[in-house]
Amino acid sequence: MKIWKDIVLSPNDTIREAMRTLDKGSLRIALVCDAEQRLLGTVTDGDTRRALLADANMQDPVSKIMNTSPISVSNGCSRERRLQLMNQHDLTAIPILDSSNRVISLETLHQAMQPEQRDNPVFIMAGGFGTRLQPLTDHCPKPMLRVGDKPMLEHVINQFISYGFHDFYISTHYLPEVIRSHFGDGKDWNVSIQYVYEDCPLGTGGAIGLLPKNLPKLPLIMMNGDVLTKLDYARLLRHHENQKFDATVCVREDEHRVPFGVIETEEELITSMVEKPTYRYKINTGIYVLNPDIVGSVQPSQRIDMPTLLEHHRGNNKRIGTYTSYDYWLDIGQMKDYQKAQKDINIHFKLPNGSDNE
Repeated sequence: MKIWKDIVLSPNDTIREAMRTLDKGSLRIALVCDAEQRLLGTVTDGDTRRALLADANMQDPVSKIMNTSPISVSNGCSRERRLQLMNQHDLTAIPILDSSNRVISLETLHQAMQPEQRDNPVFIMAGGFGTRLQPLTDHCPKPMLRVGDKPMLEHVINQFISYGFHDFYISTHYLPEVIRSHFGDGKDWNVSIQYVYEDCPLGTGGAIGLLPKNLPKLPLIMMNGDVLTKLDYARLLRHHENQKFDATVCVREDEHRVPFGVIETEEELITSMVEKPTYRYKINTGIYVLNPDIVGSVQPSQRIDMPTLLEHHRGNNKRIGTYTSYDYWLDIGQMKDYQKAQKDINIHFKLPNGSDNE
């Protein structure tokens, strides 16, 4: 942050000048640097109080009271690590240094607790008819059915916002005006929301071809608008990038326990006998990360499902991978799922202070 330059002291500045700087900066810390902005130490309110109680003179140089071994981090240090250090050492701010020990920034605790802004576009599919939830969906798109005190689509968007995403696209078809009138252009959520409209359903992947051609050249996250999840989208995106995948399918582990003995045969002869086996599967959560070339491969008005699209690219030697999520996830496809969502919402979508995920 630029404000750090206002709280820099030289080692010859007085304790009185340090106190004035601390008062002016309101950060409870001042940085003591040499002429090249190399960090020599820090001074806090506590340092000045202890110095005066020890009969220091207000005209004494600040070098006499500064902490010569302050906690600092390099420019490459992750936000999670910076936040951990501040909490561990009860700091309100931490200096960020380059390889020559020069101060290049100062991160406050407030800043570190804010989500890192992510410019990756988010594409939410919200055009389905929701026939299995009739009559609730007779006059309302399924993603706009209320779960708790807000539509499920708003929960979806809020979860993305909590991880710093701000560039949203929503695919509509059934009763699109209900979605548009609620979210508008997204300004009430401090995000951008644009819409694409399917004249006729194009399959789970076809709406990708309706997206603007000037999307950021970054991986796009795509998901169904009738899914409630507490998925860590930052971790999903990091996994996609670290593995150098062209597309990532978010999956969950599921199992099916057969309550009987299972017998396999070949030409009437038993080849194996397993008593009450358990079969484990990876199921598709309806959440994907797609690189720009995958997104750009879908043509306008092309009807295609996501498995077909990904199989096509896998056949062309693209790296199509998976990310296994253990976070809360619920696909609201049937009435029993919708009823479960009403029970789960107060457990999984409430913050410790009792407020919701806004």
